Amino acid sequence: MRINKFLAASGVASRRECDEMIKNGKVTVNGKRAVIGIEIGEDDEVKVDGVTVNVKKNEYYILNKPKGYICSVADDKGRKTVIDLMPEGVGRIYPVGRLDYDSEGLLILTTDGELAQHLTHPSNEVPKTYLVRVEGILTENDLNPIRSGLEIDGYVTKKCKAHIVETNKSFTKVHVTLKEGKNREIRKMFAAIGKEINLLKRIKVGELTLRGLDRGAYRKLNRQEVAYLMSL
Repeated sequence: MRINKFLAASGVASRRECDEMIKNGKVTVNGKRAVIGIEIGEDDEVKVDGVTVNVKKNEYYILNKPKGYICSVADDKGRKTVIDLMPEGVGRIYPVGRLDYDSEGLLILTTDGELAQHLTHPSNEVPKTYLVRVEGILTENDLNPIRSGLEIDGYVTKKCKAHIVETNKSFTKVHVTLKEGKNREIRKMFAAIGKEINLLKRIKVGELTLRGLDRGAYRKLNRQEVAYLMSL
């Protein structure tokens, strides 16, 4: 097995991050500095920063993140993190991608760096669907700039799917599906058409949904669900 795959499978980090660790001399194999691309076997001793790394069974969770939590394992400002919602002793688990402090919904957490890399790398174009609620009335024509791409902060957003699912005099609800999302991109897109979002919730990754999960609740993903996510 290639060393970066071994490290990712052990929950150290994504393959790309593991390659950086190797470049920076943080990884040794049998006491010697590792090089990118080497193959390792069962009898090899691998260490990161002097600590032996062992392959362990990866953990996979789906969480219905509430507002008021950040997608991090720790926060220097003392805010609550999504790890606070997980069971004690869950181990070295990380959120995959981000939902901002004021957003909620589907979040995957795992020790599997390879899956995390697959789901977040832009080239894989993994579709993620969001429920957006704004005050007042929107029409389908109002959404055309969002669908076709908007210039925001010096870049043009990629084409995406957007359609109205509910509307009345007070608010409009929209489903938006992105295959690549930058920081706070959906909020910025709606701001560009003059609308402020008062609810932003991720409801799907691919076809994986939050069905049966209340806010703040989590469950383990089964083997079929993990295989499906890797196939996206």
